[in-house]
Amino acid sequence: MSAPILVRATDAEVLAASGVTLLADTPATNGHLTSHRSIFQPGKEGAPPHLHREASELFYVLTGNLRVLTGETLTTLHAGDFLVVPPGTPHAFEAAGDSTAEVLFVLTHAKPRFDYYRLLEGVYRGDTDPAVLATTSDTYDNHYVESPTWIGR
Repeated sequence: MSAPILVRATDAEVLAASGVTLLADTPATNGHLTSHRSIFQPGKEGAPPHLHREASELFYVLTGNLRVLTGETLTTLHAGDFLVVPPGTPHAFEAAGDSTAEVLFVLTHAKPRFDYYRLLEGVYRGDTDPAVLATTSDTYDNHYVESPTWIGR
């Protein structure tokens, strides 16, 4: 990165069906990071268990509460809480309780991810078969895993 990156709220790409707002991706940050904001509705899973082989994922809860799986541990994050999930750690997340959760995500040492979120948007809208996601694991460093802890929550 040779210059600051400013993304105005009015200029950010919003993926309405999935609740994702795209902020900065690795091509714009010279490979340093990718970042987005997500809003999770109560009772709707945010992301199933998965891991990133290369990227660390940072969570900062802006509003609400977020239930997070890290490894086989369930934790509830509250507004103002910060979490870093290192590469290779299975994790999943969803709104906890009966209010929405708004979370800022930053992935470091990440592959470009905006097209992954656009693909997810198609799944949320019903335009894309969810099975397509499994074919993109290496492209987006998003590898789905099984978790009895998450299933039993």
